[in-house]
Amino acid sequence: MPATRYAKSGDVEIAYQTLGDGPIDLVWVMGFVTHLDVYWEDPAYRSFCERLASFSRLILFDKRGMGLSDRVRIATLEERMDDVRAVMDAAGSERAAVMGTSEGGPMSILFAATYPERTRALILCGGEVKEERTEDWPWGESTWEEFAVGMSTINEWWGRGDQIWQMNPSTQGDESVRRWWSRVQTNAMNPGAAVEFMRMGQGIDVRQILPAVNVPTLIVHRIGDSVCHVENGRFAAAQVRGARYVELPGNDHAPWVHSDDILAEIREFLTGTREPAEPDRVLATVLFTDIVGSTEQLHRLGDSGWRSLLERHHAAVRAELGRFRGREIDTAGDGFLAAFDGPARAIRCAAQIVEAVRPLDLEIRAGLHTGECEVVGDKLVGMAVHIGARVAAEANPSEVLVSRTVHDLVAGSGIDFEERGAHALKGVPGTWELFAVRQ
Repeated sequence: MPATRYAKSGDVEIAYQTLGDGPIDLVWVMGFVTHLDVYWEDPAYRSFCERLASFSRLILFDKRGMGLSDRVRIATLEERMDDVRAVMDAAGSERAAVMGTSEGGPMSILFAATYPERTRALILCGGEVKEERTEDWPWGESTWEEFAVGMSTINEWWGRGDQIWQMNPSTQGDESVRRWWSRVQTNAMNPGAAVEFMRMGQGIDVRQILPAVNVPTLIVHRIGDSVCHVENGRFAAAQVRGARYVELPGNDHAPWVHSDDILAEIREFLTGTREPAEPDRVLATVLFTDIVGSTEQLHRLGDSGWRSLLERHHAAVRAELGRFRGREIDTAGDGFLAAFDGPARAIRCAAQIVEAVRPLDLEIRAGLHTGECEVVGDKLVGMAVHIGARVAAEANPSEVLVSRTVHDLVAGSGIDFEERGAHALKGVPGTWELFAVRQ
């Protein structure tokens, strides 16, 4: 997680973070509700930021009134522009590309039109131009009457988290995403402040400002955006002279969800080259874990109790993966597949997972192997993955078992092993020497 710093905007402290050291400064003006630290807990958001920072110096901030910034009254667009300038000054950025998403779009448009000398480029990514639905703008989110009805029940749904599934339909049913969004909401602001902020957003209309934008502009919009109608992007593209408009498939609103195509467009716009394709093959250490005696636990606890325990197990495993820079590849039932770029970190992570689930009255078995894996989208496949699964199947309860390859690669790391002899692994030619980690 990047360090949080503070910029002084008048009497208000604005929290900001920087990531990366690329030649281009990129200020991201995010949408409705943010909390810099809690946002960083989501793997998709984290990956999106890290990939932006691979070709830029990414500057993130919490708007005044929310997150880690001062909890003051909700500001006007003019005051929020001052906040962006203050953050840029504090970060030592004379000129930056400004990217606005969702409700952050109007402020980014106004900033680019007002301060072209400080705006290298404007990027609108799912950005809106007018939120209220009216006769002359049938693509708004709601009328004022509908808005009032929704706000009257905010205490019932604020912090529940399932609104994220409406915002990003492809995440529907993912409990980890819902819990994360619940934490974002409850940590970002209380329901009263949220109503005030959304009321301000409902009244914004920057349609008349668009022709005044005179900086290079990229507008990216998903055709089925579930929050901000695609006509927002089309209208902006028609009004900004020389704007590049890219319409992408999909209906997720947040740019960090399934973001490969969005990132490729942003990178090409800012650097002149599209994001390089992911390598077809990569050397990785794969870790498999699964719960010992899961069937017996299910019978003992019942469906509801087992589901609750499984959620706590998953949270514990993911916390350790985050600590040791492991990448979750897949989760099936009660097992995890994760990948690491270093075998010693993978071993230490596995050992910590064993300890982390003990308070839940659970035992896991873990297996590791290092080898060349084939990259297919976000997944890893191939013989190395298959071997890792078979090594895990040979492990005893609360044991971390590794292949000879892993054992030899961590020589000098201080990790101790016990020999477990040669094993025939199902579906894998020959015999394999295995070693148990001494804990």
